[in-house]
Amino acid sequence: MATAGTRLLRNLASSIAVLGAILFVAWGLPAINRMVPAGASTVGGRAYAVGGGVVVIPPEQAELDLTNTRPGADRGTALFLIGPVRYVIVVAPFGGDLTAAAAKLRAKITGTRGYQVTGAEDPMTTTGGLTGVQGSYTAPGRLGRYAVFLSGGRSIEVTVSGAESELANLMTGIEASIASIQQR
Repeated sequence: MATAGTRLLRNLASSIAVLGAILFVAWGLPAINRMVPAGASTVGGRAYAVGGGVVVIPPEQAELDLTNTRPGADRGTALFLIGPVRYVIVVAPFGGDLTAAAAKLRAKITGTRGYQVTGAEDPMTTTGGLTGVQGSYTAPGRLGRYAVFLSGGRSIEVTVSGAESELANLMTGIEASIASIQQR
C-alpha cells in the first residue's frame, strides 16, 4: 500500500508531464511550424524530383507551392507558380496506353465547369526521350496547355494555365521545362 508521500510524488510527476505536454503544444509546435517554409520556394533552373522517378527542370523564375506539392516513391504532384501562371505535373501509376492516358487527362480538364479542350493534339517528345501528346484548353478568363507522357508504368500529366498575355510571355520557358521532363 502506497503512503501519502508516494501518492503525492506520483501525482506531482503526472502533473508535470501533463504541463510539459501542454507547453509543447502551446509553444513547441508553433515554433517548429515557423521553422518549416510555407507558401512557395524558388526552385527554377535546377532539377526537381516530382515523384515516381520523374525529374523536371522548372523555368528560372518558378516557385514551388509547398502546400500543393506531394512527392512520393511511386507518384507525385508538383505545383509551380510562375507569377500568376500555374504549372502542374502529376505522376501516377497507370496501366493503359497513351491514348487512354490522354483521354483521362482531357476528361479531368473538361470535368471542371467552363473548361474546354480546344484543337487537336500533337505528338511531343522530351529531350529525355519520353513520347506523349500535347494540346490546349480554355477556361473562364484563362488559357491552358496540357501534355501527357507514359513511362515506367506511370502517367505524367502536365497542365499549365494563366491569362492569355501572361501565358504568352512565359510559354517559351514553360515549353523548355516540359521538354526537360525525364524518368530516372
